[in-house]
Amino acid sequence: MKQIISIRSLMLVVSLMAITGCASTSMAPKEQDATSKTFKTPSPNMAGIYIYRNSSFGKTLLKTVSIDKTIIGATATYTFFHREITAGEHTLATQSELSDNELQINTEAGKNYFIHQYIKMGVFVGGAGLESVSDEEGQKGVLECRSKQIYGVPIGVPIKT
Repeated sequence: MKQIISIRSLMLVVSLMAITGCASTSMAPKEQDATSKTFKTPSPNMAGIYIYRNSSFGKTLLKTVSIDKTIIGATATYTFFHREITAGEHTLATQSELSDNELQINTEAGKNYFIHQYIKMGVFVGGAGLESVSDEEGQKGVLECRSKQIYGVPIGVPIKT
């Protein structure tokens, strides 16, 4: 009987860590967050990409985001990713209920692009989608959020097509 209680307790602790710990870890340093929010012109031959989620809907859901099949991280409520990518065609994807939702984007060097990630109702769990938005709407959305650390490819290393 004591073993059953301790296994249940362990499962509860692990579940709570998964729900609360993931969303709070991997935030970018405050300096990086502030620099990203200046919306400076990207480096030569590069485009800037901002992917943000500025809503509390789906508060407990973490949704992965990838650029050209490279996962850069998972969004939580009021978070964003900023990265420079080579100019050209790219496929952005976000984890949804049954399969990834994708957005094709053709970028130009020297420009910033803003992608809004939104949560939508699902049959079993909430899904996510991506939409390209104007600079004005995107900058406003990013300013409401906090920057997350990029996974996979180190920051400053361009993702090439």
